[in-house]
Amino acid sequence: MDFELTNNVYCARPLAQFEWLEHSFGTRLFEPPESLTTLRQIHSDIVVYADGPGCLAEGDALLSDTPGRRIGVKTADCVPILLVDERKRTVGAVHAGWRGVVARIAEKAVASMAARWGTLPENLHAAIGPGIGPCCFEVGPEVTIQFGGPAERTRIDLPATIRRQLVAAGLRPGQIYEAGLCTVCRPGEFHSFRRDREKAGRMISVIGVKS
Repeated sequence: MDFELTNNVYCARPLAQFEWLEHSFGTRLFEPPESLTTLRQIHSDIVVYADGPGCLAEGDALLSDTPGRRIGVKTADCVPILLVDERKRTVGAVHAGWRGVVARIAEKAVASMAARWGTLPENLHAAIGPGIGPCCFEVGPEVTIQFGGPAERTRIDLPATIRRQLVAAGLRPGQIYEAGLCTVCRPGEFHSFRRDREKAGRMISVIGVKS
C-alpha cells in the first residue's frame, strides 16, 4: 500500500519526496489544524480558489498556491482526493461523493489548476484517500444508470472510477496513489454515514504548501 498511518493520519508515501508539501488524511481521532480553509460541500462540480482562511463558499474542490495556507475537505464515505503539482508547487483538495464523481469533480479540479497556473497533467500527483469501497457501496438502478450501467442494483467502485477519470484528464497512472481503505469496514478508524447514519462524524483531509 502507498499509504502509512502515523499519529492518527494516513499519508501517501510517494508524496514525502516533496519537502515543501504537507498533507494528511485524518482518521476519526485526528484533530485538524485551527487555521484551515474549507467549503460548504454540496456534492457539486464547483472548484474554488482558496484566497483566504475559513469556510469560503459552496463547492467541492479547493485550490491553493499560498505558502502556509492549509486547505481541507470533510468526508464520511465520500472520497477525499489530494492533488499536487510538483513543478508549480500548487495543491488541490477534492471531496468526491458519487454525485461529484458523476459530475467529474476531480477532472474539473485538474482543468482549473491548468487554467489558473498552467499546470500540466503529467506533473500532477493524486492521492485517493479512504472512502467507501465497492465491498460496501451497493446502489440502486437510479444511481447505476448515472455511471453508465444497466438499470439494476449493483456495486460501484468509486476509487477505481476516480482513477480512470484522472487518467483521462492526463495524469500518469504511476502518479495516482490509492489508500484502498473502506470507511464502512473500519469503524475504529473512520466515520461512515452509511454505517452510522446521522450519528456519523466527519474526517478531515488536509493539504498545503509549507511556509
